[in-house]
Amino acid sequence: MKKIIFLLSILSFGSAIGQTDTKKEIQEIKMSALPYYNYGKGLGMTSADSLFQLNIRFRMQNRVTYYDYEDKESNYDAQIRRLRLRLDGYVGNPKFQYALQLSFAPGDVGEIEEGKNLNIIRDAVVSYNPNKHWSFLFGQTKLPGNRQRVNSSGSLQLTDRSINNAQFNIDRDFGFQVNYYEQSKDKFSYNVKTAASSGNGRNWSGKDTNVALTGKLELLPFGTFKKGGDYFEGDIQREETPKVMVSGVLHKNFDANAARGQQGEELYQTRNLQSVFIDAIGKYNGWAGMFSYMNRTTDNPLTIGENSEGLPETRYVFAGEGMDYQLSYTFPVTHYEIIGRFSTQNVNDAIYKLNVPNQKQYSFGVTKYIWEHAFKVQAEVTYDDLKYHTGDQKNNWYVRFQIEIGI
Repeated sequence: MKKIIFLLSILSFGSAIGQTDTKKEIQEIKMSALPYYNYGKGLGMTSADSLFQLNIRFRMQNRVTYYDYEDKESNYDAQIRRLRLRLDGYVGNPKFQYALQLSFAPGDVGEIEEGKNLNIIRDAVVSYNPNKHWSFLFGQTKLPGNRQRVNSSGSLQLTDRSINNAQFNIDRDFGFQVNYYEQSKDKFSYNVKTAASSGNGRNWSGKDTNVALTGKLELLPFGTFKKGGDYFEGDIQREETPKVMVSGVLHKNFDANAARGQQGEELYQTRNLQSVFIDAIGKYNGWAGMFSYMNRTTDNPLTIGENSEGLPETRYVFAGEGMDYQLSYTFPVTHYEIIGRFSTQNVNDAIYKLNVPNQKQYSFGVTKYIWEHAFKVQAEVTYDDLKYHTGDQKNNWYVRFQIEIGI
């Protein structure tokens, strides 16, 4: 009888172990099917089989500005300047990547205009990256244009880009891009970037004949910057050795429909536009400096037509040139930064006679970096000196406070 009880006990114990092992295996199977998360730049999620990855990021800029412009009553403006949602990752293989960026703030989307598409979509692009040297893109995203435009608006030292970037940049467009990278941390490096795009800017739909071609060369004589520092302003990483990048861009927009190529008021007749950008950025031990030259040329910037009331009207290509100079220093312990920028802008003689002014702009700012560019507090004062063909002169200025936060 004791032997029988002993045998039954062994069988019962073995059965319990088997059940435990089965439950453990089931639990392990369930766990292995769950995605895993990472927290770097945003919130990342990767499928258990590593065939899909999604990274979620957001950012917003809240600002208040006091304006004192000649011939206008002093006023203030308080708004959400930018509110962005970005999704990126890969599908099937890390070599096949995607990026999607949406904008929601009224000042970011712009006014709804009859006959035009809503500007919620900023980026919608897929890319194939076979190795560390090559990248092939298709969709809507930034063209390889001037430095300040290629930088994210969330990576600026002052609260906004310069007057020259506002008028001469080539912004986003839909098309193909091919990039080649030859990068080293401490050796001479270079990047070659090219694009063939629609020339109509973002969120365009419809049939057209124009096309834009862009080519860019970037030179890094002392090697790459820390954490991609050539793509954000200010030396917040405090480069231990001098780092410099010099770049040049040639852009042609054939049969352009808009005053600034990819942007601006619709022209009465199409024009062939050419843009040239030359810029340089340098960083060392908290100091950062930037220089930019931008221009847009065309054979005849003026187009003639009739307005909605049937009266003659002139619409023009914003042709001209401008230069920006920017210098800053970031303090090592407090992470405060002081920034100064000076810009000059001279328009084409034909549109200058239409009373479009030449400008000089002076900006001074203080930034407190709480978490690099992702969380910062900014204060800025800017003064504009405008000179007109008639001999009139205007002096405008504004003071702005802004908080940027994102992940």
